[in-house]
Amino acid sequence: MPRVPLSSAGIIAAAADLADHDGFDTVVLSDVARALGVQTASLYNHVHDRAAVLDGIHELALGELAEAIAASVAGRSRADALIGLGEAQRDYARRFPGRWAALQRVASPTTVKSEPARRLATLTLAVLRGYELPEARLVHAVRMLGAMVNGFVALERTGGFDHRDPESEVSWGFALDALDTVFTAWGSLEKKAGRP
Repeated sequence: MPRVPLSSAGIIAAAADLADHDGFDTVVLSDVARALGVQTASLYNHVHDRAAVLDGIHELALGELAEAIAASVAGRSRADALIGLGEAQRDYARRFPGRWAALQRVASPTTVKSEPARRLATLTLAVLRGYELPEARLVHAVRMLGAMVNGFVALERTGGFDHRDPESEVSWGFALDALDTVFTAWGSLEKKAGRP
């Protein structure tokens, strides 16, 4: 079978698969090269170094997650959109643990300015704007949402909810409902106060 030509995108995809299988922090170029059936030195024609590959996984994950969220929130608003956004993130974390771990690291300046990062931010803000929150408060809402989703996913992954009833699924629903209540009330209060 002929070997597929190497490319930056192909190398990063192979590295992302390894991250999902073995863990994000274990990704090294020699393992990526082995998975692709080439010598490690061959990778350097397409990627600068390990840091560039890890940044590439981060950017790939941003783009994939943005796609999943876009599909999940399409045609929805407020609580339905919030639930769709949360479910898309939780599902992505379960299916792609290495890619999800990449999303938890500090993004490089290049990654922050990338199109996938912009798209994911735009989708998240669009969902939260449905609650009529003032622009100045959106950053706080994004952080609150991120803290809930990331914390829940992390605890669920480490078995933090395994030894007590009810199932974590019930708590997940309550957490999303609570966020919807908070964002709804917050938006209403800010509107009554006439805050920009």
